[in-house]
Parts: sequence; C-alpha cells; structure tokens
Amino acid sequence: MKNLISIIALLFFTLAVQAQVPENKQTTLGLYVTAAEAIEKYRQDMDNVKVLDVRTPAEYAFVGHASMAFNVPFKHFAGFADDGKMRMTENESFVEDIKARFEKSDIILIMCRSGGRSSAAVDKLAEAGFDNAYTIIDGFEGDKLKMPGAANDGRRVVNGWKNSGGPWTYDADAKLVYKAGDK
Repeated sequence: MKNLISIIALLFFTLAVQAQVPENKQTTLGLYVTAAEAIEKYRQDMDNVKVLDVRTPAEYAFVGHASMAFNVPFKHFAGFADDGKMRMTENESFVEDIKARFEKSDIILIMCRSGGRSSAAVDKLAEAGFDNAYTIIDGFEGDKLKMPGAANDGRRVVNGWKNSGGPWTYDADAKLVYKAGDK
C-alpha cells in the first residue's frame, strides 16, 4: 500500500511539473531542470553529471557556453530563408556523435539557447535508449524580458545558464568542441 501511495504521489508530482513546462519544451522522458537547478546538480556531482550544449558551433563559440559543456549540435545552420528567418537542418549524425562521447546511463543535462532544441534532442536520445537526459528548460541564454520601455526589453536576460551564476566562457577547450566526423 505504501508503494502504491508513493507511485501515485510521484505521478501527480510529474504531472504538476509537466504542466509548468511549456508544451514545446516537454519531452518523452519528462526530466526537466532550470538552469539554476542544473548548475546545482552539476556542482553536487561533477564527476557523474555531464553537460551537453546542442547549439551550433558558432553559437557555442561566439555567444559563450558553460565551461564544462560538450558541444554536439542537434541542428546545423543552413542559411537564411527569403523571409530572413534562419533555416536549420538536422545533424544526421547526432545520436552517433553522442554515443561516441557518453554512455546511455550517464546523467546528461542538455541545453540550447532557450530550451526548444534541447527538448527535441532529449526525445531523439530517448529513442536511442538514453534514459537520464534532462532538458534545461531555460537554456544558456534564457528567456526574453517582457517589459516594454525597459532597456533590456526583448533581450534574453531572464534566467538561463548565463544569467543564473553558472560558470561560462567564450574560450574553447579542444576536448569539448564539436568537430564534424571526429568521434
């Protein structure tokens, strides 16, 4: 009976957390952390918790990245469409690249700019048998400030790894940066 109550409580907790995560950031695994929670999770177990940045190599290099984050892009930049929007194409070797760097049982905290690509990456890894992949729902840069008239209105200055006190850098560590075809 005690186990049944625990299972029911866990189910309600999971549903409550999912209800707070925007639909476009939800994953099949249902494992979510904010950047602040991810920073703490990493600091508590640096030897076993891995951080993965799935942004493009250009974003990783020029916008900055968590200093311990491996970079394996989930999508590649494919130019601009006629309407000026960026076009992205899927990294066909994404799962293979991840399998070359991580074990399926590793605890992996996955981030992108603001949580959309990381949730898609988690789903792709879940299909491949990874079961401890968390999406960092506010990503590296965080959410946009929605405060008309404020100096930073529309800029990504709310939450995110960069704004939550996590260690980050522009410097590249050769062991962490993505090199196409390098396993």
